Amino acid sequence: MTRTRIASAAAACSALLLCGAFIFQALGYPPCKLCLWQRWPHVVAVACGFGYIWLHKRPFLWAGAAATLTTAAIGLYHAGVEKGWWEGPSSCSTGGVGGLSVDELLAQILAAPVVRCDEITWQLFDISMAGWNAIFSLALAACWLGAALSRRRIG
Repeated sequence: MTRTRIASAAAACSALLLCGAFIFQALGYPPCKLCLWQRWPHVVAVACGFGYIWLHKRPFLWAGAAATLTTAAIGLYHAGVEKGWWEGPSSCSTGGVGGLSVDELLAQILAAPVVRCDEITWQLFDISMAGWNAIFSLALAACWLGAALSRRRIG
């Protein structure tokens, strides 16, 4: 397969993952802060695909790999937050309330987002959407890296 086809396929897969996220959102699964963070690198990967298709410059392939590795890392971090392996950002996870005054507790409750990052809203085979994003994004990163490291000069 040529670099152009690999970049096109990888960019298309990032676009499909974004579409999937928007479909889940339309079906009533609102995204949390970490879910939204996972989307932006996919946007970058799609742009890198277009950039490579138009200009045939290898840095777009490296950037696509970096973007998909970034969203995979965020997805893995998010999946760990959901499983309780580590704490997530205090702005979207359950925090401790020990030692807080009534006013501080009320302020924390009122400032809490509607969607929490530490709750799994949907999963398949015990893997959450964040986990699936990490898995698919690692596969996409391998595609981008394979294209970037390819010695073939065709497309």
